[in-house]
Order: sequence, then C-alpha cells, then structure tokens
Amino acid sequence: MADKIIAAIDIGTNSFHLVVARVDEKGLFKVLTREKEVVRLGKSSRDMKYISKDAFSRALSTLNRFKLICDSYKSQKIRAVATSAVREALNRNVFINKVYEETGIEIEVISGYEEARLIYLGVLQALSVYNKRILLIDIGGGSTEFLIGEKGNIEYGNSIKIGAVRMTHRFFKDKRIKKNEINEARLYVRSAINPITRRIKDKEFDIVVGTSGTITNIGSIIHAEESEADSELLNINNFSYKRESLLNAVKKILKTETNSERIKIQGLDSDRADIITAGAIILEQIVIELNLKKITLSNYALREGIILDTINKESGSEQLDFLSDVRYKSVINLAENSGYDRQHCEQVLRLGCKIFDFLKNKFDLNEKDKEYLEAASILHDVGHCISHSQHHKHSYYLIRNSELLGYNDNEIEIIANIARYHRKSSPKQKHEGFERLSSKNRDKVRKLAGILRIADGFDRGHNSVVKNIELEFSGKTLSIYISTFNDKDSTLEVWGANMRRELFEESFGIELKIIHVHAKSN
Repeated sequence: MADKIIAAIDIGTNSFHLVVARVDEKGLFKVLTREKEVVRLGKSSRDMKYISKDAFSRALSTLNRFKLICDSYKSQKIRAVATSAVREALNRNVFINKVYEETGIEIEVISGYEEARLIYLGVLQALSVYNKRILLIDIGGGSTEFLIGEKGNIEYGNSIKIGAVRMTHRFFKDKRIKKNEINEARLYVRSAINPITRRIKDKEFDIVVGTSGTITNIGSIIHAEESEADSELLNINNFSYKRESLLNAVKKILKTETNSERIKIQGLDSDRADIITAGAIILEQIVIELNLKKITLSNYALREGIILDTINKESGSEQLDFLSDVRYKSVINLAENSGYDRQHCEQVLRLGCKIFDFLKNKFDLNEKDKEYLEAASILHDVGHCISHSQHHKHSYYLIRNSELLGYNDNEIEIIANIARYHRKSSPKQKHEGFERLSSKNRDKVRKLAGILRIADGFDRGHNSVVKNIELEFSGKTLSIYISTFNDKDSTLEVWGANMRRELFEESFGIELKIIHVHAKSN
C-alpha cells in the first residue's frame, strides 16, 4: 500500500468526520486533511426510527462535499462507516442507496461493539497505551461505547443507547433547562449504565481513555480554566483531567439555562452548546459510578481506527499482525458459545476451502470470499443450540444478531446467508435476509453456499471419514474424486453431497460428478 491515499468517513449521529491519509511503504499513515460537519442525522429521544427529510438533505450535501475533497487528494479508497443513527433507522437502506447513487460512496453500517473496536484502533495510534490495560469511553450523539483492552486484545466491549443528541431530545427539548430535568436525566443515565458499571467497576485499569466530542470538549473547558494558553490552539491529545476538575466543569455547564449562556463558557465548542448539558451528565454519572480518578484524552477515534483497520486488511503489514486475527477470534467465540461440533466444522472447512481454491480463478472468486466461506463453515450449525429443526434458519439469526468484531454489517449479512443456505431450500428473492443483499452479493452467496453444501455433504455422518478430495474439469463437468481413511465406506458421504448438489450446479453452471477412489491393495 505504498503511497496510497485512503479516506475514512465517520457518519455519526451528531457530526460527520472526514480524514484523508497517505499510507507509506511500511503501512504507516499520515493525515493529510480533516473535515467536520455538524449534520444532526438522528433526532429522537429513544430509537432513531427515521432519518428525516431535512437530515437526509444535510447528509447528502455534506457527503458530496467530502467526496469532492477526497477526489482532490486523488483518494484511491473511501471507507464510510455509519453508527447509531443509521443503524437504527427503518429507512436506512433508502438512505444508503441514495448516498451511493448521488456520491458513489458505499456506507458500512457497524454495530456498537464494532464501533468500540475501531475507536480502540484509533486510540492505539494516538497514545502509547498498547501495553497498558485501558478502559475506553466514547460518548457520541446517539450511543456511548465502553471497552476494556490490552495489547490490541478486547476483553470487554459494550454499547448503550444514550448519547448527547438522544438525551437532549429526551430531557431538554425546551430552550431553557430546568433543574428537575437535570435530576431526571441523571437518574435515567445512572439506571441505563448500571448493567455496565456493575460488570466493570471492580476491574483494574492502568489508564482511562476518553474520546470524541463530549469528553474532549469538556477537556477544552477544563484546559481553558486551568491554563492561560489559547484553548483553540491546544492539541487535546494526551491531555488528562482529574475527577475534581471534571465535576467542576460539569457544575459550570449545568448552571447555565440557555444556549446563549453556555456559549460564553471559555473552551466550549459553540456547535455543541445545545447538547453539551446532556453529554456532561452522561460523563458525570460514568465517572461517579465507576469512581474514576482521571481521564486521558485521545485525538484519534473512530475515523483513524477506520484508516488503520483498512491498512490492516489490505496490506497485512507485520506491524499490524497483533490485530489481524480479530475476525477469526470473534467467529470462534460465537461457535464455542453455541457448542459447535468442532471436528465436523473443521472437516467441512478443510474440504470447502479445497473446492474453493480449485474454482476461484475460473469463477472470479477472491480471498475475501474465501474468508466468508471459512466463517460460514465454522458457524453453519450454530443454530443447533436453539433447535435441530430449522437449525439453518436459527444459524442465520444467531450470526446476523451476534457481534462479530472486525466485520461490517454487510459482511455479517453475507456470512449469515451462506450459513442459512447450507441445507434445505435454495436462496429465493422473497427471503428477507437474502433480499437485502445486492445482486452481486446474492450471486456470491449462491456460489459460496453451494460449495458449503457439498463440503457439508462430504461429512454427512459427522465422522470425518473423507481423507482427501481431488477435482478435475472436463468441459462443463466437474468431477470430485474422494478417498477415505482406511478405505472406509463413503456411501453416506457421496449420497449427502449428491443430495445437495443442485444449488452448486445452478450457481456455477456446471455438472457435478462425485466418485469414490478405492485404495489399491498390495
């Protein structure tokens, strides 16, 4: 990825952020430019069910401008990630399609857990905390993320639906803030964060790191109060503030009743004047409930994490190897929590990958497609933990609704669909999950699910009797020769694969023949 220009767009509930960076031959990046626009995409006190017409317009205008900036730097890749506002919107697909139609920008919708992971990647580049055990807190417009990490590994991650914008619309709708509204908001936040604070309050941390608007802006207020320097020129990165300073800054914010009063607070970003009260209450209650003594700020957050994650996926730089297995770990974690048949799944994985490798060049399949097949092979039977009957549908549900770190929303949908179609009916347009995919990804799912069906059939008895398979093309006929350990009978395996070959043959446009090769006697 030497001299490659890549861009990251953070499509947040309150603001959109753009970072354009140059990646050198070592896989390290240098930020070339940054842009921020307050869009207020989400405006709801609870679930953000719809992106309004006005928010739609503001978002498209901002993204068109961001695209022009990316083009001016000749960005070779633009990666746009959307968080809670888009994640919860019922009209999110309309929004995503319209953005792509007008700008050519493809939006990835990520889970709260994945959001926390990407923020952690950003923090690792901004602070020397790789070898430290950190508690990461990020207060956004629609959600607040918590993460405990050390050496790139994530021990705990969680996301809750409280954010500065969401809380403002729930408790502070009027222009003048009342004391009883503040008390109600405090009680609500304390209740909302209780499941998390109970889980992590007794854990030890080397450092508490705070990122994003609310936390960093309060840092600017504290710095302006405690320093004679011009806070607007301050590089907030690695700036720390103590509990007492934080609580004093919160008191100062809560004393103000109107935006015009808050704007006068030195160090406050005027664009945040109407939502800083809600954000301050969230941070105040987190600090009190977890008894935090100090918070260190990171200038890097989600957008820089997107840059690093993109470098990691595309370059495989040795410096990033400690992050490279996060996707694998999340798949195995789901499989183990579901009590999967490890021997069977590894056999299916081995045989499926051999079929894939033989077909990939002829049918334009790539390594990312192979990774989807690998994940689906490990997870295809996880639905058994709910019920054997219709377990393929249960597998889809579990994968689709699990937090697979390292995968975006679209990738999880692809993996879930591949697993869902490892048995029973073939993919149909009317199937809800399949219908959500693009035509290109539907074709991908058909092919990969077709391979998975054959590989699963080759272990029909869950006994791993198939030792090896060899593949050979003759015109439009693919012959698969199977050999077994100790020349064991393979009738069940041949039958299992033949029963499931229809999708494979249809999706690849070929005829399949399966032949058992007997060992030669001495």
